[in-house]
Amino acid sequence: MTLEQLRIFVAVATREHVTQAARDLNLTQSATSAAVAALEARYQTRLFDRVGRRIVLTAAGKAFLVEAKSILARVVSAETVLDDLAGLKRGSLALAASQTIAGYWLPAFIHKFNAAHPAITLSLSIGNTEQVAADVREGSADLGFVEGHVDDPALAATPVAEDELVLVTPPGHPLCRASSVTASDLRSARWVLREAGSGTRSVFEAALRQLGVDPAELDVAFDLPSNEAVRGAVEAGAGVTVISRLVVIRALKAGLLAVADLPLPRRHFFSLRHKEHHQTQAMREFLRMAGEVG
Repeated sequence: MTLEQLRIFVAVATREHVTQAARDLNLTQSATSAAVAALEARYQTRLFDRVGRRIVLTAAGKAFLVEAKSILARVVSAETVLDDLAGLKRGSLALAASQTIAGYWLPAFIHKFNAAHPAITLSLSIGNTEQVAADVREGSADLGFVEGHVDDPALAATPVAEDELVLVTPPGHPLCRASSVTASDLRSARWVLREAGSGTRSVFEAALRQLGVDPAELDVAFDLPSNEAVRGAVEAGAGVTVISRLVVIRALKAGLLAVADLPLPRRHFFSLRHKEHHQTQAMREFLRMAGEVG
């Protein structure tokens, strides 16, 4: 068994598609298929079932995928340690961030870090809070940045910034004209919200419970997967939402949205790192630039 075979197997398994894996790995389809076939023949174990044009992992394949990912993560960790011996003169730093942070808070720090350390290759993946936590836990990201609490014993979470959530409406909406917003107003409004699993949704639902409102009582018109989609829907009059002020500040200044009088708790942005993974100089330097203390 070789590391190259493991990389190919993981690529095929995660995509469930030989051709796509081969393309992403810059290999021929025949070489990719041969690597998987060699593993199956060597250990006399079927790793995939072929269902029409699709392939799906067998029970053995699912168990092997966990171990294969773990081995590759350890290889990356070993390479990282060697790169770290060269200080900040070479290496890479993989970041993952939730949408609000990736779109409105993190870019300035990425630019600052890249300007100071151009030899370090930076990459960024974007997902909701749950996806970012999974990336850091599984080793595909060195650092994660999320809004809201993450309860994962494998991860160290540290607050790095604060963010303000606001209740926004189309201009002239009854909620933005009211002197204060009541629990009854929240129940009667029509809502456009981020998807379940997003930090914004989780923090808002916790705030609702503090106000005595069950989130299930809300009239939710849409669950949308991005801040921009939510903002656009509210601007179009589809409903109201709670969202980071960072996302809507330009729309507020342009008069496309209005803020209703609903005090909401400020939330933290958190950095995430794996407790058992080596913390490189690049990671420490990026956190320092982002203002993390401790």
